[in-house]
Amino acid sequence: MSRLPMSSVAASCSLLLFTCSIIGQAHADSMSALIAQKSVQSDSSARYTSSYPAVPSVKVSTHSTIQRANSSRNYAAVSPTYNNYSNMSNDVNQSTMNSTYRYPEVQRQSPTVLPAFLSGSYDNVDSEYLPLLSSAETQSSMAAREVVSMARKMALNERTIIKGGCWDYLNAVFNRAGVSRNTVHKGTYAQGPYASSSEIEAGDWLYYINHGYNGTEHSGLFVGWVDERAKQALILSYAGENRREPARYRVYDLSNVYQIMRPSV
Repeated sequence: MSRLPMSSVAASCSLLLFTCSIIGQAHADSMSALIAQKSVQSDSSARYTSSYPAVPSVKVSTHSTIQRANSSRNYAAVSPTYNNYSNMSNDVNQSTMNSTYRYPEVQRQSPTVLPAFLSGSYDNVDSEYLPLLSSAETQSSMAAREVVSMARKMALNERTIIKGGCWDYLNAVFNRAGVSRNTVHKGTYAQGPYASSSEIEAGDWLYYINHGYNGTEHSGLFVGWVDERAKQALILSYAGENRREPARYRVYDLSNVYQIMRPSV
């Protein structure tokens, strides 16, 4: 192999270095240009972004109409506009609490308050009939109140025993009450005519067929209707016949009332 002279080698190296320098400079210039281009794009993007306002957050709005069953009116529950979800549940609860809807009041019957004279414990009247007895004594005519009140005292408070039967007992009630009696309906046991329910009032002395005891004749003091359509009424009845039992309040069938004697002053 032949060797090149040293001058040729030096010249070749110089040429190589010059070429690399030119290539390096060109590469550096292209990189600088690329960086500058990216910078310009970033600045342009920043300027574009800053020239427009930020996109607002999504707004949530609800609107619902609630129709309640068995209500004559429709009530709308409108919730306000919310900027975020964090306050939505609290505001909805507050909106519900402030709703103008009111449930209809349940119709309730006031409990019956018995007067003091019926506050005892009795074995000759069922407690369920005490309100009926109270009404008869407080809402009747003056003469009827006197009779019903006297009968109640004799039966419940004094437990009076009268010699004789039902007629004797009611006669004693009217006499002690200080009232007289007028016959407002008169028929016969077998043939009637029998009185209608509308003819009978509290405090009346009734003669009727006792269907609960062999269809015999009986008399009693009328207190009030338990079931007027079925002719079931509360009656003060006295058995008598030496049984030594006070009068008692019982429900009787008044389908066949053939005589009515009404108290009067």
